[in-house]
Amino acid sequence: MVAMFGLFPIWWAIGTVDIMWVPIALVMLRYLQLAGRVRAPRGFGIWLLFLLWALCSALYVSGLGDILGFVYRYVIYASATVFFVYVYNARATLTIRFVSGIMTAWWLTAVVGGFLGIFLPAAVIRTPVSYLVPSLLLNNNLVAQMVVRRFAQYNADSFLQLTPRPSAPFLYTNNWGNVFSLLLPFVVVYLLQVRGTVRFRWLLVALAASTVPAALTLNRGMFLAILVACLYVAGRLALRRDPRGLIAVGLLGVLSVVAFQLLPIQERLDARLSGETNSNSARSSLYAQAFGLVPGSPLFGYGGPQPSSGEDAPVGTQGQFWMLLVSHGPFATILFVTFFLYCFWRIRRRQDPMGIACATVMLVGTMELFYYGVVPSGLPLMMVAAAMGLRHEGEP
Repeated sequence: MVAMFGLFPIWWAIGTVDIMWVPIALVMLRYLQLAGRVRAPRGFGIWLLFLLWALCSALYVSGLGDILGFVYRYVIYASATVFFVYVYNARATLTIRFVSGIMTAWWLTAVVGGFLGIFLPAAVIRTPVSYLVPSLLLNNNLVAQMVVRRFAQYNADSFLQLTPRPSAPFLYTNNWGNVFSLLLPFVVVYLLQVRGTVRFRWLLVALAASTVPAALTLNRGMFLAILVACLYVAGRLALRRDPRGLIAVGLLGVLSVVAFQLLPIQERLDARLSGETNSNSARSSLYAQAFGLVPGSPLFGYGGPQPSSGEDAPVGTQGQFWMLLVSHGPFATILFVTFFLYCFWRIRRRQDPMGIACATVMLVGTMELFYYGVVPSGLPLMMVAAAMGLRHEGEP
């Protein structure tokens, strides 16, 4: 866990961060093998059935680029599965304090990356791995973006003259928003674990500072996700009659409003929205085309995104839900979404801070499937939250 989440900046700088989930999962798999008896919670079969169904989609994949894409996505699914089983079983070492702490460290990495995107929006880093990758693979857009890193999603030559949006240490700003919003509940849990310490005060400062890169991503999906998370947590705290918790959620809301007023967010958001009229219509067109492709391969999909009609982006690239629908078909999509909804339903009964945090991640993460991709970073994070949440309340 430390090797993956704690050393995330190192893997990013080397150029291996988007594939490190696989070797780390292999090490976890070895530990599980050595442990002997391995447990899994009720409902895990839903996810295993998804993996099996998605694998059948390989029959419809052709072409080097499509094969690379399919293999990459599938090994991330498999790696996230190992993360889930590992965290669910390693209860003696992966305590609430440890897991929330390592997730907070990852969150701090995202915040630092966000500030790099603000101050160095046009910076490009050619990682060491980029010099080792064959030129044939570098011609693949996904591979090229993995090994040639940028701090922000920004095109200075764009006709629309849109402002840069922080993305480091992830590929896209949407990945940044997805991971940032899903990590916040863990940060709150860790704050509760270190109350009264110097670390607590520094984390409060970091939490306040994080509103700057978060706001300047202009990531409307993330804004909505955080709002939903706050409302859900506030509702749970109200049922528990926890006034201090409600005050803390209220202060977070006030801080967000202050940041919105002090930073040039509204101006940039207006500029972005004025340039996104065509983007929104393109999304609607791609969604309609995704549904239109289903009858052509209703069982196993097409194995990956498909060329679109009249749009620049392929069909199935505007969110994980649409990726699943086009790549693996309706049944696999239902299995994927059902697994996380089932986890939410089971976890919602927990009343401790980690239980509420994990339920929040399940709720927000499932909602974000419709407009964010969760490969490679969001899915392992959701699986860690699901595993922690399905463990029994009261465990250390």
